[in-house]
Amino acid sequence: MTFYQRILLKLSGESLMGDDSYGISTEVLLRYASEIKAVTSAGVQVGIVIGGGNIFRGLNGVNKGFDRVKGDQMGMLATVINSLALQSALQSVGVRATVLTAIGMEPVGERYAKEKAIACMERGTVVIMAGGTGNPFFTTDTGAALRGVETEANILLKGTRVDGVYTADPEKDPAAQKYTTLTFDEAYAKNLRIMDLTAFTLCRENRLPVVVFDMNAEGNLLRVVQGEPVGTLIAVGRG
Repeated sequence: MTFYQRILLKLSGESLMGDDSYGISTEVLLRYASEIKAVTSAGVQVGIVIGGGNIFRGLNGVNKGFDRVKGDQMGMLATVINSLALQSALQSVGVRATVLTAIGMEPVGERYAKEKAIACMERGTVVIMAGGTGNPFFTTDTGAALRGVETEANILLKGTRVDGVYTADPEKDPAAQKYTTLTFDEAYAKNLRIMDLTAFTLCRENRLPVVVFDMNAEGNLLRVVQGEPVGTLIAVGRG
């Protein structure tokens, strides 16, 4: 029994590096593919947005002298590379997957459209939505929030290497305490950096709840979609 019919899974590009300092770890890709397969086998419709920070981050490029628009466009291309890698990993474990891109890139991937994405998910195909929003000055968190709202996902799942939202960075502060649930207003008032403000506002105004959880813990993704209290839930209200 699953709690959510359709999810939007946001993965960071950095998570694909594994223990490496750059690029894509085949081990991590296959592990993620296995986790996603378990969810699709349970009948959940899955949309995915992946960042590109393991290959190129637009803001880092700006700090090195790149034009911001060009830097963000390079970051968009990095997300396409990651999306193609995940598509290949999913197909290798028997999961149907397609890549839809925010900008025209045929034959690398078909152009994204809401109706196309929903139709694919309803047929049981995992839809990987690449290229962010297709515009500079927007993060992939905002891209994930936008695609989650557009495709009428029940929830946005932000897979990280931390098991939820804390009062402080748990990797730096051993006294940091974990939140089990938060409202959007509470998270904003406490200045908790869950997502960028644009993404956060999109989720709040469209009542799209967010769960921040540890994607690297085996079975966590399935537990989340089954409604178990994994990670931290951020929603409009606590009820």
